Amino acid sequence: MPSDTQSVDRLEVRPEARPEARPEARAVGLTLSLEPINATVSLRDQAYAKLRQAIAEADIYRSREEIRLDEKELTEALGVSRTPIREAMTLLEQEGFLRTVPRRGVYILRKTKREIVEMIHMWAALESMAARLATQRATDEEIAQLRHMFDNFSDSTPAEHIDEYSEANIAFHQAIVRLSKSQIIFDTIKNIFVHVRAIRKMTISQSDRASRSIVDHMRIIEALEKRDTELVERLVKQHSLDLAAFVEANCDFLD
Repeated sequence: MPSDTQSVDRLEVRPEARPEARPEARAVGLTLSLEPINATVSLRDQAYAKLRQAIAEADIYRSREEIRLDEKELTEALGVSRTPIREAMTLLEQEGFLRTVPRRGVYILRKTKREIVEMIHMWAALESMAARLATQRATDEEIAQLRHMFDNFSDSTPAEHIDEYSEANIAFHQAIVRLSKSQIIFDTIKNIFVHVRAIRKMTISQSDRASRSIVDHMRIIEALEKRDTELVERLVKQHSLDLAAFVEANCDFLD
């Protein structure tokens, strides 16, 4: 919990560029990309979906400072009253994305190093099972699409385009889960995705992990193409366990 003297990051809420978007809200800290919501659908549900997506896409482990949501800025960015915003934040708190500090505000909930490592272990188990199922359920065309995710890096190293590769890396792991065609796995994994995504994004540029990552990805794709169930399950699991080991050894700043 932040003390009176502890510095706090505030999330900057930035509406998407569109004709009816409200003026950009400026603040020091992260930026949540949001746009006004459609009043024909449940305001709470839309506010929830937009806030959840924005939090998932934000770099919540960029610094050690607490990250506070500004209710006024959120209402202005989304173009609704405070009631659906508060209802949406209540749902997000119940799901473990936010926490309320009495008389201080609402903060994005970040995990400790130990919690992150445990989440990656869970991700390793779920994604490896998803990969196993993908060998049985995905079409050849769907598997072939995985290779195209890395076309932009065939003539250069991932480190030369680290931001683009980081996004491709995250998309690759999401695709593995989708190819399982298991709604249970998808629903189970989505709540830890926010944190695992943020850690993958933060660590991909360190210790030449990007170059090793793309080698792992190619081996995983080859195993999927061969429908080698046991091998792809083992490769996917080890890929994430290597990330967990890296976080354990190098990410003390999370504590």
